[in-house]
Amino acid sequence: MISFAHRVFMQVAANLSFSKAAQALFVTQPAISKHIKGLEDLYKVPLFERKGNSILLTEAGNKLNEYLQQASEIERRAEYELSVLSNLSHAQGHLRLGASTTIALYILPSILSGFQSDYANVDIQLVNRNSEYILSALLNHEVDIGIIEVDNKLTTVSYHAFMSDEVIPVCSSKSPLAGRSLTLKQFVKTPLALRERGSGTLNALLKSLSALNVKPSDLSVKIRLGGTEALKNFLLADQCLGFMPRPSIVRELEEGDLVEVPVEGLHITRDFFFIRRKGTDDYGLTNNFIQYASQHIMVEA
Repeated sequence: MISFAHRVFMQVAANLSFSKAAQALFVTQPAISKHIKGLEDLYKVPLFERKGNSILLTEAGNKLNEYLQQASEIERRAEYELSVLSNLSHAQGHLRLGASTTIALYILPSILSGFQSDYANVDIQLVNRNSEYILSALLNHEVDIGIIEVDNKLTTVSYHAFMSDEVIPVCSSKSPLAGRSLTLKQFVKTPLALRERGSGTLNALLKSLSALNVKPSDLSVKIRLGGTEALKNFLLADQCLGFMPRPSIVRELEEGDLVEVPVEGLHITRDFFFIRRKGTDDYGLTNNFIQYASQHIMVEA
């Protein structure tokens, strides 16, 4: 088992902050400092380099963090694999899941509810950010499994297909655009509200526009908003055009608050994948979650 002092080190390394580590672990900052000094005395090397009000990992600190991340994964696997030897329903473990906004807000809630009913002793932590952030969190060992849109596949990551969805151009029913169809020439002159850079929704839009020889610089972007809900609420209040994942606006389309505005030749679909670090593909808990979530999507379809 990883000692508490080592867990303190991992928190400080993750946040590069003694105060944030103290908040995360519900201990005092002097206690954090005491544990770090104890480890530095044990290993006889400095683990952090202090620079003014900030800290950085030393070479030794980076190496220790790397080994502790591996040990943490082994610890979680052992907890799960040993707990299911007698009965799968007794499975214990920790599932750190990261998902892009569309999946986290509109697809996962019912899946997680059912999964926790079957695996009542499994603790689940969900991180909801854009696709770029989730990929980074996976590579930094902050999550065990992610669900994101994928454009370019990395050799250090394993991919398992999950589902596809559609991104559509919409506006408020009160907008002059409602009820219209746009040519590409009209579209590039239309004021747009778009997601922030790093968003899978934005990347899918730009990829589809590129196939039509439309560059980002050609667009009339009025505003960029971070998050699906922020963009949806802005579109409901404004008159410009935006692009939303269809699952995120089912109710608004049915009630007529938002209206689809077809754009000549523009069709946007995207594929979501489960992502895991290479070498962790055999972890039973993430495998069980992938199987459960995939079956749930098939039933819903």
